[in-house]
Amino acid sequence: MVEPNARRFDSATQVDRLWIEDPGLLQLLEEAETLPEAREAVAAYLEDHEADVISGAFNLGRVERSVALDWTRCLREIFLEESEAIAGFSTLELLRRVARGQADDVSHGFVLEFVHALRAIHGRGGVEHGWLGGRSGVTTPDLEEFPHRGRRRAVARSQALDAMAGTMKEGVQSHPSGLEASVIGRRAFHRRRILDLLGGTGDEDWFDPEWQFAHVLHGKEGFDVLREAAVLSSEETAAIHLAVRYGVPWGITPYYLSLFMLDTADRAVDGQIRAQVIPPLHTVRAMIEHRENRGRAFDFMRERDTSPVDHVTRRYPSVAILKVCDVCPQVCVYCQRNWELGDAMETKRLPALEALEPALRWFETHPAIADVLLTGGDPLILSDNMLQALIERFVEMDHIRHIRIGTRVPVTMPMRVTEKLAGIIGRAVEPGRRWVSVVTHVESAYEVTPELAVAVDRLRTQRIRVYNQQVMTLEASLRFGPSATRMALVEAGIDPYYTFYTKGKDEHRQYLVPIARVLQERKEEARMLPGIFRTDEPVFNVPGLGKSHLRAR
Repeated sequence: MVEPNARRFDSATQVDRLWIEDPGLLQLLEEAETLPEAREAVAAYLEDHEADVISGAFNLGRVERSVALDWTRCLREIFLEESEAIAGFSTLELLRRVARGQADDVSHGFVLEFVHALRAIHGRGGVEHGWLGGRSGVTTPDLEEFPHRGRRRAVARSQALDAMAGTMKEGVQSHPSGLEASVIGRRAFHRRRILDLLGGTGDEDWFDPEWQFAHVLHGKEGFDVLREAAVLSSEETAAIHLAVRYGVPWGITPYYLSLFMLDTADRAVDGQIRAQVIPPLHTVRAMIEHRENRGRAFDFMRERDTSPVDHVTRRYPSVAILKVCDVCPQVCVYCQRNWELGDAMETKRLPALEALEPALRWFETHPAIADVLLTGGDPLILSDNMLQALIERFVEMDHIRHIRIGTRVPVTMPMRVTEKLAGIIGRAVEPGRRWVSVVTHVESAYEVTPELAVAVDRLRTQRIRVYNQQVMTLEASLRFGPSATRMALVEAGIDPYYTFYTKGKDEHRQYLVPIARVLQERKEEARMLPGIFRTDEPVFNVPGLGKSHLRAR
């Protein structure tokens, strides 16, 4: 092992913290004249360190020892020449420059990731007892701690579990559900207020999807209505003003606006709702900067390189995507396809069926495709007749065994899911041969409403499976927030499908959380839920390749 040097710290910068966490490793990097020299020295250092952890040289607890081994191996994989060749970027070279004082432009986030990685390999991650033990005094019951056996041990263990359940309940209840009576009552008042502003006559208009479509807030007129309906912060006002001025897509349905806390902009309750549709200034400025080359700047998943024919994306052996349109009734700020989207409800961009004919013929001639995902934009913005025609084409293809529809409409405009629409989709179901799924994005329990539950019930009545993909944004990642969302989803008839770690798109940086938060949520919060509530699996996108399970390393 390399002895720590006597480096002095002139300031408490993040780079200095790297030296504090592992001066031996940083000294090796500082002394290495070339990248190959650094790679050889660091590989030997991590190999020796792993052996020391295994032999018990650091006297770590069981959990910290496991974490230290896991992260030591993780760093070894990150620093492999093969890994860096695939990534097209040398993490080790940047760390070497940091250690040698040659990387003034290194990002705060990059350094902080390695601060925590180095803490972990030395058993200083602070996870030995988890947050339950460290913060609330509640620990996981350990049978060996109970002096008695049989009924007395069972009673003691049950009492400990009661304490854990109470902690979970308190955490979940801090995130209100849209199914709570007080929330339903407040939103009924908001509905009347929005109807008055938009000239609606009552519930007959409100629950009419055509009325909702016709009154989506977008552009300058929508901005004027939004400012009259809801209190906005100065940043929210500035961001939408810029979006309107420079033609950056944005939009909110009247129904989704009713989910806001209209009389305050502090986001204490509706933070996730507002973050979904009101872009931060940084996002708007990035969209403006690249408005002439949005595809090149924002196509994080390189869809241009995975599109064998217009409207089709294929990354996997037996699954392909049909992008039926590039329009949505409202625009999600963190959208993966923000480079393609037009303005909310820009109906002139909706394609005719003939425009999709080459893509449909492509599916007909590729029998390896068993699963088709209809996405966009939002497929449910299309007319009933258009959707019926598309679905019938896939029904005619014997090799298509599963039709998926990716849509936010059940969340943003649930009245669009009429009994007629559900029947059109459901006719494609053929038990034992072909099934149909609707996959939506519910981001918080606050989005789960009685209207959403009715829409889901209409789909399930037609034997359509309904799943949720939760995008793990900053606002959606709060303590017990995902747990509260899962519980509300199941109550509304939706099965949690997977938790999606957001992409590293710079224009979305204010929405990002560390992957560690995704793993922490699974290990410390979701594990306390009954199994039926946590059927989702955490995944992340590999640029240009597609979704991968976090457990796949």
